[in-house]
Amino acid sequence: MILIFLRLLLAHLLADFLLQSNKMVKEKQEKKIASKRLYLHILFHILCYYLLLWDLQWWYIPLLIGLSHYLIDLGKLYLQNSINSRLLFFIDQGVHLMILYGASVYLSGAALVNLTLSPQSLLIIILVIFLTQPSSVIIKTLISVYTPNTEMEKEDSLQHAGKYIGMLERLLVFVFIASNHWEGVGFLIAAKSIFRFSDLTQAKDRKLTEYILIGTLLSFGLAILSGLILNYMLFSHRI
Repeated sequence: MILIFLRLLLAHLLADFLLQSNKMVKEKQEKKIASKRLYLHILFHILCYYLLLWDLQWWYIPLLIGLSHYLIDLGKLYLQNSINSRLLFFIDQGVHLMILYGASVYLSGAALVNLTLSPQSLLIIILVIFLTQPSSVIIKTLISVYTPNTEMEKEDSLQHAGKYIGMLERLLVFVFIASNHWEGVGFLIAAKSIFRFSDLTQAKDRKLTEYILIGTLLSFGLAILSGLILNYMLFSHRI
């Protein structure tokens, strides 16, 4: 069952985060049921589930999961507003995961076509993907309530540089934790503090400092948690 759940979870991460652009999200929010990108998004989900299950004997499972995803997303689009959008995002993801778990329980006795990837490899791939775009979306959603006004926003900076820096630091922390080199995490924190010190001093904005600190702690926390999950699952022989 764990192997099936990992396959479905990987498909979900690929379709819901890596294959869904900001343009798709924006159009879905604006046009809702009339959005063509909504149906393209559901198609990506169904294709990813087929690709990861790789067994046409259970052809209806990806279709049912895709239908459930469509209904959940549609409900969220019509219910969300500026007040409840953060809460609905996590409820939405939680319900999706519950459905994937239910599907994996239903398929637990099925003899699916074996993939070349082992459960351990699947878990590593899932955690690495999670620490890229999905973690960025989660952190952005959590701290979206804070909007510090600062003169630094007017300065030129590399496009999406902050997002990619966050991804790289999470992946590095994940590698350090997975390899039991905790001292590397301390080095990263110290290095980031040094590079950020001049920017925060120049801005003279306490809200910006707190905003960056919250984002950094969330970023490091997700990476550390992912590394601990990997170590626990591997060393306790859960998979």
